[in-house]
Amino acid sequence: MTLLFPKWTNRLPQIVGGLVLAGGALVTFVIGYWFSPRNTDVGYAPEQPIAYSHKLHAGLLGMDCRYCHQNVERSPHASIPDANTCMNCHGQVRKDSTKLELLRQTVASGDSIPWVKVHMLPQYAYFNHEAHVRAGVGCVSCHGRIDKMEVVRQMEPLSMGWCLDCHRKPERYLRPTSEVTNMAYVHDQAVADKIKQEKNIQPPTHCSGCHR
Repeated sequence: MTLLFPKWTNRLPQIVGGLVLAGGALVTFVIGYWFSPRNTDVGYAPEQPIAYSHKLHAGLLGMDCRYCHQNVERSPHASIPDANTCMNCHGQVRKDSTKLELLRQTVASGDSIPWVKVHMLPQYAYFNHEAHVRAGVGCVSCHGRIDKMEVVRQMEPLSMGWCLDCHRKPERYLRPTSEVTNMAYVHDQAVADKIKQEKNIQPPTHCSGCHR
């Protein structure tokens, strides 16, 4: 009797099933790796309306982060500088520079400088700057060496797994609060362990800690 299909076709369901599983695994890997925040978000450096150099201000001039980000120690939000804060210096320093034309216009109109946010978290994630700064987590831990950046860029993925790595072992990132804005601070494990014990730092690792 002549067979309608050759014998090897009996294995087609197995072959198709294997290809589907392999394809699913490949798609999962591609999405999980290349679509992760470490690949999609790290390196994000949007152009700002005013070419503000952190390398110059925070690095060469040694300005403290808190001069511009005034609420970082007392609010969930670090805040960004308004035009008047900038003019405290630039009313005297390079006050006629063409690069500061937008700043002068903003001061005259009373509007806000349209800074472009660099470090963004999903709306369903809660982050409190005050809590971290008061615990002794340095700015550099999340933002990198800002004092060496002409244009600020995102250095860390800010993903849930990345946050949990810190919450599970906070002693790897703690420092005296007096050194929070010191970009060149050298980590001292003994000091960090002491801070964790004295402040009884036990960051939450349960869902409601960050999702409220």
